[in-house]
Amino acid sequence: MDSAVSENAMDTTLLLLLFALGQTTTAPSPSAQPSQTVVQSGSNTVAPELAAKLLNVKRIFVEGFGDDAISKQLQAMVINSLSESKRFIITENKEKADAVLKGTGLEKTAQELHAIGEATSVAAASGGEHSEINGNVSGGTGSISGSSNGGFIARKMGIADSQTSTETVNDARLAVRLVSSDGDVIWTTTKESKGAKYKGASADVADQIVKQLIWDLDKLEHPVK
Repeated sequence: MDSAVSENAMDTTLLLLLFALGQTTTAPSPSAQPSQTVVQSGSNTVAPELAAKLLNVKRIFVEGFGDDAISKQLQAMVINSLSESKRFIITENKEKADAVLKGTGLEKTAQELHAIGEATSVAAASGGEHSEINGNVSGGTGSISGSSNGGFIARKMGIADSQTSTETVNDARLAVRLVSSDGDVIWTTTKESKGAKYKGASADVADQIVKQLIWDLDKLEHPVK
């Protein structure tokens, strides 16, 4: 009797031990895992703290892209596009800006040669030949006569037309970054343009930069759920 009670007690103790081990080795539920959220902005992945800074940008200072004429022109085009967007205040006081737009621009001009050629030709040929021999022999005397004629005509006519033209192509490239007042890079993009229907390459690439910035901001303000 005492032996049976002892065995039951041991079985109960073993079950409790196995239950305790099972509780300690159970993996935590997914809800207990720390969340690591990132915000998708356009083609970039933006950390939440940088996304918050980007959304708070209202006043922008556009820093010079370079001292050459092309860089100054690109800077002016970007300032114009930002102003036309009505989304930002453009300031020339760097201390009052929420962010500084910095960048590097390049514009080059190239000549493209286009050639078109057409040719048409017509040829004709004709020929002919005729021969005849007559003979008459009588009494040891006779005469033989003959005639021959022939001809050949060949003609060829051709028309060739070719045109060549030279086209001037402008290619503008611009890489920019938006830097917050505390020095963090909160947004970057690079664009390239050969010009649009009603504007040159510099103006078009500047518009692309601003449109991308506004598009990314809209995606942050209205994230897809």
